[in-house]
Amino acid sequence: MRFAAFRKDGAMGLAVAGAGGDYRGLMQGEAGYPGDLTALVTGGAEALAGAGRALEGGAPVDLDAVELLPPLPNPGKIICVGLNYADHSAESGFAVPTYPTIFARFASSLIGHGAPILRPRVSDQLDYEGELVAVIGRGGRHIPKASALDHVVAYSVFNDGSVRDYQLKAPQWTVGKNFDGTGAFGPVLVTADELPPGCQGLGIQTRLNGQVVQESNIDHLIFDVATLVSTLSEAFTLSPGDIIVTGTPSGVGLARKPPLWMKPGDVCEVEIERVGLLRNPVEDEAGRQRAAA
Repeated sequence: MRFAAFRKDGAMGLAVAGAGGDYRGLMQGEAGYPGDLTALVTGGAEALAGAGRALEGGAPVDLDAVELLPPLPNPGKIICVGLNYADHSAESGFAVPTYPTIFARFASSLIGHGAPILRPRVSDQLDYEGELVAVIGRGGRHIPKASALDHVVAYSVFNDGSVRDYQLKAPQWTVGKNFDGTGAFGPVLVTADELPPGCQGLGIQTRLNGQVVQESNIDHLIFDVATLVSTLSEAFTLSPGDIIVTGTPSGVGLARKPPLWMKPGDVCEVEIERVGLLRNPVEDEAGRQRAAA
């Protein structure tokens, strides 16, 4: 199943794709509305299946005519993995890691499909990073790798917009990875049963203004989804609704000569085979603030 969280005329809604790809859904407050995706993910695959059946009885939803939202607007944890493709580690000047490089994002940075990625007024070094998202549906600690994918209920797409000069101001990357309006997430949540285990074999591509700037395959992850779930759970409890942003392949703007930064007027697309196409324009934060004043 493919779920889209959206807003229309100020009200929240949820839609599911039918067999033909068309979406039907219900608005919050309507009879049969099954709840938001955060609550449904917490209920696991069974809750999502029930929600899908309820939404199929709703009205048609044109996703191009509504505001698409991050599928999970406030995850308990946003766990990001750096340097998780060997070619990206090499272009960044790092050795291939033997243990995952982990940092955190905050929910305040998240935006949905179609919303503008904001170039901050304090920097012009805004970079793109196309990534696969794994959504935890069943929590746990010390999860064996052999059963780790049983804890993943769905997948989505992420653009880990990075403000490089702030990322590199200190050994910890947190600030440069958490500017408001830089974490694009969506457009939909795809349940794990619709995809290969761990999304193995699926292609991933990032395009800037139609030009391919990143292209790889989920098979090239150094630490695959099962390994990440198991390894992370050695340290802390994973909870339903947590998301793991699994890392980006080579081709980032920082590594290019000269660097290729996103700028106002650009459009960045991240597409993962069978998962979805996440598209966002780029705007200047300072100009947006002046327009809102």
